[in-house]
Amino acid sequence: MKNKYILLALAVSLVGCKKDFLDEQPKASLSSTDLNNLAAVEALVVAAYAPLGGQIDDANNAFNSPGTNWTFGDVVSDDAYKGGGGVGDQNGMHLMEIFLTNANIIDVERKWRACYEGIARTNRAIQAVNGFAGMSTAQRTVRLGELHLLRGHYYFDLKKIYNRIPWVDETPRAITEYDIPNNLTDAQLWKNIETDFLFAQASLPAKQADLGRVTKGAATAYLAKLYLYTKDYPKTIAAVDAVLAAGIYSLNANYHDNFDPTKEHSSESLFAIERAIRDGTPNNYRGSLDERLLNPGGPYYPLYGFDMPSQDLVNAFKTTATGLPQTDKSDVAATDFVDPRLDHAVGRPGIQFLDLAPYAATWARDPGTYGVFAFKKRMVSSRSTFYLNQFPWVSALNYDIIRLADVLLFKAEALVETGNLEGARAIVNQIRRRANTDQVLNANGTPAGNYKVAEYTAPWTDPATAREAVRTERRLEMALEGHRFFDLVRWGIADQVMNDHFAREKSRRTYLSTARFVKGTHEYFPIPQSQLNLSKGQLTQNPGY
Repeated sequence: MKNKYILLALAVSLVGCKKDFLDEQPKASLSSTDLNNLAAVEALVVAAYAPLGGQIDDANNAFNSPGTNWTFGDVVSDDAYKGGGGVGDQNGMHLMEIFLTNANIIDVERKWRACYEGIARTNRAIQAVNGFAGMSTAQRTVRLGELHLLRGHYYFDLKKIYNRIPWVDETPRAITEYDIPNNLTDAQLWKNIETDFLFAQASLPAKQADLGRVTKGAATAYLAKLYLYTKDYPKTIAAVDAVLAAGIYSLNANYHDNFDPTKEHSSESLFAIERAIRDGTPNNYRGSLDERLLNPGGPYYPLYGFDMPSQDLVNAFKTTATGLPQTDKSDVAATDFVDPRLDHAVGRPGIQFLDLAPYAATWARDPGTYGVFAFKKRMVSSRSTFYLNQFPWVSALNYDIIRLADVLLFKAEALVETGNLEGARAIVNQIRRRANTDQVLNANGTPAGNYKVAEYTAPWTDPATAREAVRTERRLEMALEGHRFFDLVRWGIADQVMNDHFAREKSRRTYLSTARFVKGTHEYFPIPQSQLNLSKGQLTQNPGY
């Protein structure tokens, strides 16, 4: 099923990495003779894509280094609880959720390793492409563009998760020269990542013949994201406009099309983790291994039940009688109006779950600890040929690292910050207009919920109100896609939002009673202790850990 371009099984067997600051042993080695043919060099390029999904060592726990960042972006935010079988199940994730993260947690360690594995592969492939004479100039340009975009992505993930990171490029080094300090400034790190993205933008074509390879649109969209993170709003707007000017990208007609494996590589997808099952790869490890713990249980799935949507997230989808977001934080009642995106993202009792049955509270694994809602957004029906109904219980659904709705909301934020409130309103209304057309239906074709979502008709005149409306829309549109915590951090409101969240939640989720976000520490995760030990004193731990 779904034999797509990315033939990672072959490529992974060809490469490894060896760096003192990585606790990773080389899986194989290649001599210069081995790389004296085009197929081997191309395999190295393909291999650089492999760590996007968090798989680095042929183990089944890529969920500890997820490409989707569901632990680092959802569980530690106000959008989700860890879930699973109580606080002792994946206890490291529990400690992350209550902000008692330490440098020995496996998730902290594996995510670092996964990103630097990706960087090691991109650097090795850049060397090979540059050193191979049997490749045309045009082909070399495209392949180098791919590799620079991939490297920029891995570093972007590291920057937003760990903040202070060592930078390693493709310059050949002796093994002793990989003890590199993490002493670059924010400006230096962002500039290095921008340089990779600019190189990719200049080198990549608008389209590629092979599905799964990155394109100019992906590079330009990632530049827009970088400029948003660095608060260069005019450049954010210009980059988004360049994406749109290509004439290739548009919103899917229906919101759920973004999470339908039969509708991948659509006009809304700019950069995705390619997944496949039943493709000959051992153990189907090219499936959604980084999300296999998200299976909700019940009669159709194994009972894992992680990344459980929070009550706060569910309440955020409540709408007023006029169809605009209801922001009073009150719990959704059966008679309340809700945004239909709620029931595409969240399994809630009584609402149809894909083509299977109405979701029931009894599906939940540990309702006493985590409530009764379930992750639904990227679940594939257990009846689908795109779902593997046996261990490791994964699907072939791609994950969009960047999709167009995300990019449009980048521009909406930037427009607010540059004073164009009406331009921001037009974008938010475009997103809401699409949401209004895609309702979840019962088996008999009737709406499964009391849906009502409307556009903002009154002009936006107050920047603070407009800013909050854009941020709310981003939460609703991108819910449970691994972005929420990073958004709170870059907005500078993580401490306020999370501590308010804990104050509300501790009465219903008692395990959160001691949770506390410390400003100046918890915006970033600790440098893994294993890497500190290996670095010969070159790496410095983040503040507060």
